[in-house]
Amino acid sequence: MNIKEHLLQACYSYVNKRIASYKDEIETIKESIENNDKSNDEGDDSGNGKLFNDLELNVQYLSDANKMLDTLKLINSKTVNTNVSLGSLVKTTSNNFYISISVGKIDLEGDTYFGISIQSPIGQLLKNNDVGDIVTFNNNTFTITEII
Repeated sequence: MNIKEHLLQACYSYVNKRIASYKDEIETIKESIENNDKSNDEGDDSGNGKLFNDLELNVQYLSDANKMLDTLKLINSKTVNTNVSLGSLVKTTSNNFYISISVGKIDLEGDTYFGISIQSPIGQLLKNNDVGDIVTFNNNTFTITEII
């Protein structure tokens, strides 16, 4: 397995864990709402208001995680790009970026990579650049040394 395949697998693992966690949380909240409804004969649903808000929030998080999964499905780890685009591994003079989804730091085979979204501010700066291009982000200037 090449480095991009390992990075893609790390991203899938991250998203699948989030999806499973949100699904579990949604089920727990639904059970709590049902238990509140059964034990509450006076019609006082003050406890359910927060639960419904939490449910709505977790449904949104789940939707966002599913969108991340959809983005990952667009990546072919065997594709080598000449300029920065979705699925690129971008090595610079300061950091290594995997253009995929926002997962943050990924430690792999003794190196550190940052999984970033193409829509993120740094992703937008890197997008369509080539080897040798200079990018400045948060007052840090670096040069793209390799695109895989």
